[in-house]
Amino acid sequence: MIWSDCGYLLSKIKFGENSVIAEFFTENYGKISGVIYGATSKKIKNYLQIGNKFHINYNFKNENKLGYLNVEIERILTPLFFEDKKKLSCIVSSMSLIKLLTVDNQVNVKIFKLIENFYNFLEDKNWINKLIFWELELLKLIGYDLELKNIVNKEFIDDKKFYFVSSNNEKKYIPNFLVEKNNEVTDFNQIFKGLKLVSDYLDKSILKPNNMPHPKSRIEFLNSIKE
Repeated sequence: MIWSDCGYLLSKIKFGENSVIAEFFTENYGKISGVIYGATSKKIKNYLQIGNKFHINYNFKNENKLGYLNVEIERILTPLFFEDKKKLSCIVSSMSLIKLLTVDNQVNVKIFKLIENFYNFLEDKNWINKLIFWELELLKLIGYDLELKNIVNKEFIDDKKFYFVSSNNEKKYIPNFLVEKNNEVTDFNQIFKGLKLVSDYLDKSILKPNNMPHPKSRIEFLNSIKE
Protein backbone atom coordinates (compact mmCIF):
# COMPACT_ATOMS: atom_id res chain seq x y z
CA MET A 1 0.00 0.00 0.00
CA ILE A 2 1.22 3.48 -0.83
CA TRP A 3 -0.10 6.82 0.34
CA SER A 4 1.05 10.44 0.50
CA ASP A 5 0.45 13.05 3.17
CA CYS A 6 2.11 15.89 5.07
CA GLY A 7 3.29 15.68 8.66
CA TYR A 8 5.57 16.97 11.41
CA LEU A 9 8.60 15.00 12.55
CA LEU A 10 8.16 13.91 16.18
CA SER A 11 11.18 11.67 16.71
CA LYS A 12 13.97 9.76 15.00
CA ILE A 13 16.32 6.99 16.10
CA LYS A 14 19.23 5.49 14.23
CA PHE A 15 18.52 2.27 12.34
CA GLY A 16 21.43 0.40 10.83
CA GLU A 17 24.35 2.16 9.21
CA ASN A 18 22.70 5.03 7.41
CA SER A 19 18.98 4.98 8.16
CA VAL A 20 16.56 6.11 10.88
CA ILE A 21 13.18 5.04 12.19
CA ALA A 22 11.13 8.23 12.19
CA GLU A 23 7.75 9.13 13.67
CA PHE A 24 5.51 11.78 12.15
CA PHE A 25 2.14 13.21 13.02
CA THR A 26 0.29 13.45 9.73
CA GLU A 27 -2.87 15.24 8.71
CA ASN A 28 -4.83 12.28 7.38
CA TYR A 29 -3.27 9.24 9.08
CA GLY A 30 -2.35 10.47 12.56
CA LYS A 31 0.91 9.28 14.12
CA ILE A 32 2.89 6.95 11.89
CA SER A 33 6.39 5.54 11.88
CA GLY A 34 8.66 4.09 9.23
CA VAL A 35 12.22 3.71 8.01
CA ILE A 36 13.95 6.47 6.10
CA TYR A 37 16.83 4.91 4.18
CA GLY A 38 19.90 7.07 3.64
CA ALA A 39 18.77 9.49 6.35
CA THR A 40 22.34 10.10 7.52
CA SER A 41 23.36 11.50 4.14
CA LYS A 42 24.09 15.22 4.12
CA LYS A 43 21.21 15.83 1.69
CA ILE A 44 18.58 14.53 4.13
CA LYS A 45 20.28 14.91 7.51
CA ASN A 46 20.42 18.71 7.37
CA TYR A 47 16.65 19.15 7.23
CA LEU A 48 15.54 16.03 9.14
CA GLN A 49 15.02 18.07 12.31
CA ILE A 50 12.39 17.43 15.00
CA GLY A 51 9.43 19.76 14.39
CA ASN A 52 9.99 20.37 10.67
CA LYS A 53 7.06 19.78 8.31
CA PHE A 54 7.44 17.26 5.49
CA HIS A 55 5.66 15.86 2.47
CA ILE A 56 5.64 12.09 3.03
CA ASN A 57 5.31 9.13 0.70
CA TYR A 58 4.67 5.97 2.72
CA ASN A 59 5.07 2.47 1.31
CA PHE A 60 4.31 -0.70 3.23
CA LYS A 61 3.29 -4.27 2.39
CA ASN A 62 2.20 -5.50 5.80
CA GLU A 63 0.41 -3.40 8.43
CA ASN A 64 2.20 -5.34 11.17
CA LYS A 65 5.64 -4.33 9.90
CA LEU A 66 7.35 -0.99 9.47
CA GLY A 67 7.00 0.55 6.07
CA TYR A 68 9.50 2.88 4.51
CA LEU A 69 9.26 6.59 3.96
CA ASN A 70 10.39 9.00 1.30
CA VAL A 71 10.27 12.54 2.62
CA GLU A 72 10.68 16.00 1.19
CA ILE A 73 10.91 19.13 3.29
CA GLU A 74 7.75 21.25 3.12
CA ARG A 75 8.44 23.88 5.81
CA ILE A 76 11.72 24.57 7.57
CA LEU A 77 10.70 25.51 11.11
CA THR A 78 13.04 24.25 13.83
CA PRO A 79 16.29 25.68 12.37
CA LEU A 80 14.78 29.16 12.74
CA PHE A 81 15.30 28.73 16.49
CA PHE A 82 18.75 27.14 16.56
CA GLU A 83 20.14 30.23 18.29
CA ASP A 84 17.44 30.24 20.99
CA LYS A 85 18.11 27.43 23.46
CA LYS A 86 14.79 27.85 25.29
CA LYS A 87 12.59 27.77 22.21
CA LEU A 88 14.55 24.93 20.66
CA SER A 89 14.08 22.94 23.87
CA CYS A 90 10.39 23.84 23.81
CA ILE A 91 9.99 22.43 20.29
CA VAL A 92 11.59 19.11 21.25
CA SER A 93 9.51 18.95 24.44
CA SER A 94 6.23 19.68 22.65
CA MET A 95 6.82 17.17 19.87
CA SER A 96 7.76 14.52 22.45
CA LEU A 97 4.47 15.17 24.29
CA ILE A 98 2.53 14.56 21.09
CA LYS A 99 4.54 11.39 20.46
CA LEU A 100 3.87 10.18 23.99
CA LEU A 101 0.19 11.04 24.26
CA THR A 102 -1.16 10.04 20.85
CA VAL A 103 -2.03 6.62 19.46
CA ASP A 104 -0.52 5.14 16.30
CA ASN A 105 -2.58 5.40 13.12
CA GLN A 106 -5.41 7.29 14.81
CA VAL A 107 -6.49 10.32 12.79
CA ASN A 108 -6.91 13.56 14.72
CA VAL A 109 -7.01 16.62 12.50
CA LYS A 110 -7.43 18.89 15.53
CA ILE A 111 -4.09 17.77 16.92
CA PHE A 112 -2.50 18.29 13.51
CA LYS A 113 -3.86 21.85 13.46
CA LEU A 114 -2.66 22.31 17.03
CA ILE A 115 0.90 21.61 15.87
CA GLU A 116 0.49 24.21 13.14
CA ASN A 117 -0.74 26.72 15.72
CA PHE A 118 2.29 25.98 17.90
CA TYR A 119 4.58 27.86 15.54
CA ASN A 120 2.20 30.82 15.35
CA PHE A 121 2.85 31.83 18.98
CA LEU A 122 6.49 30.79 19.31
CA GLU A 123 7.61 34.20 18.03
CA ASP A 124 5.33 36.02 20.49
CA LYS A 125 6.85 37.76 23.53
CA ASN A 126 4.38 35.87 25.75
CA TRP A 127 5.14 32.52 24.12
CA ILE A 128 5.67 30.60 27.38
CA ASN A 129 2.30 31.75 28.68
CA LYS A 130 0.62 30.69 25.45
CA LEU A 131 2.46 27.38 25.51
CA ILE A 132 0.65 26.48 28.74
CA PHE A 133 -2.75 26.92 27.10
CA TRP A 134 -1.48 24.99 24.09
CA GLU A 135 -0.53 22.08 26.36
CA LEU A 136 -3.89 22.21 28.11
CA GLU A 137 -5.63 22.08 24.73
CA LEU A 138 -3.53 19.06 23.75
CA LEU A 139 -4.56 17.29 26.96
CA LYS A 140 -8.20 18.18 26.27
CA LEU A 141 -8.00 16.72 22.75
CA ILE A 142 -6.83 13.37 24.11
CA GLY A 143 -9.60 13.31 26.72
CA TYR A 144 -8.14 15.05 29.78
CA ASP A 145 -9.88 18.39 30.13
CA LEU A 146 -8.53 20.35 33.10
CA GLU A 147 -11.38 22.87 33.39
CA LEU A 148 -10.10 24.77 36.41
CA LYS A 149 -12.98 27.20 36.74
CA ASN A 150 -15.25 24.27 37.64
CA ILE A 151 -13.12 23.02 40.53
CA VAL A 152 -11.56 26.10 42.16
CA ASN A 153 -12.74 28.21 45.05
CA LYS A 154 -12.15 31.92 45.35
CA GLU A 155 -11.10 34.13 48.23
CA PHE A 156 -9.92 37.68 48.79
CA ILE A 157 -6.90 38.54 50.92
CA ASP A 158 -6.05 42.23 51.34
CA ASP A 159 -8.40 42.98 48.45
CA LYS A 160 -6.46 40.60 46.20
CA LYS A 161 -8.22 37.71 44.51
CA PHE A 162 -6.88 34.17 44.85
CA TYR A 163 -8.06 30.85 43.46
CA PHE A 164 -7.45 27.57 45.22
CA VAL A 165 -8.46 23.93 45.39
CA SER A 166 -8.85 22.09 48.67
CA SER A 167 -7.47 18.61 49.25
CA ASN A 168 -7.03 16.83 52.60
CA ASN A 169 -7.66 20.11 54.43
CA GLU A 170 -4.89 21.76 52.39
CA LYS A 171 -5.23 24.68 50.03
CA LYS A 172 -3.39 24.60 46.75
CA TYR A 173 -3.34 28.02 45.10
CA ILE A 174 -3.81 28.21 41.35
CA PRO A 175 -2.35 31.06 39.27
CA ASN A 176 -5.15 33.48 38.44
CA PHE A 177 -4.28 33.64 34.75
CA LEU A 178 -4.97 29.92 34.32
CA VAL A 179 -8.47 30.14 35.76
CA GLU A 180 -9.28 33.37 33.95
CA LYS A 181 -7.61 32.16 30.75
CA ASN A 182 -5.47 35.25 30.41
CA ASN A 183 -2.70 34.45 27.95
CA GLU A 184 -1.15 37.91 28.19
CA VAL A 185 0.21 37.68 31.75
CA THR A 186 3.97 38.37 31.96
CA ASP A 187 4.83 37.52 35.59
CA PHE A 188 7.40 34.76 35.16
CA ASN A 189 6.86 33.31 38.63
CA GLN A 190 3.15 32.87 37.92
CA ILE A 191 3.84 31.46 34.47
CA PHE A 192 6.31 28.93 35.87
CA LYS A 193 3.78 27.88 38.49
CA GLY A 194 1.35 27.31 35.65
CA LEU A 195 3.83 25.06 33.84
CA LYS A 196 4.44 23.10 37.03
CA LEU A 197 0.70 22.70 37.54
CA VAL A 198 0.36 21.18 34.06
CA SER A 199 3.29 18.87 34.87
CA ASP A 200 1.63 17.75 38.11
CA TYR A 201 -1.66 17.11 36.33
CA LEU A 202 0.12 15.21 33.55
CA ASP A 203 1.88 13.02 36.12
CA LYS A 204 -1.15 12.38 38.31
CA SER A 205 -3.80 11.84 35.64
CA ILE A 206 -1.92 10.26 32.73
CA LEU A 207 1.67 9.19 33.31
CA LYS A 208 1.70 7.50 36.72
CA PRO A 209 -1.57 5.57 36.16
CA ASN A 210 0.06 4.15 33.01
CA ASN A 211 3.49 3.58 34.61
CA MET A 212 5.10 6.14 32.34
CA PRO A 213 7.96 8.46 33.36
CA HIS A 214 7.78 12.22 32.90
CA PRO A 215 9.31 13.06 29.51
CA LYS A 216 13.00 13.93 29.90
CA SER A 217 12.71 16.59 27.21
CA ARG A 218 10.02 18.44 29.17
CA ILE A 219 12.11 18.39 32.35
CA GLU A 220 15.03 19.79 30.35
CA PHE A 221 12.77 22.49 28.94
CA LEU A 222 11.57 23.52 32.44
CA ASN A 223 15.19 23.67 33.58
CA SER A 224 16.20 25.76 30.58
CA ILE A 225 13.66 28.52 31.18
CA LYS A 226 14.77 28.87 34.80
CA GLU A 227 18.33 29.75 33.72
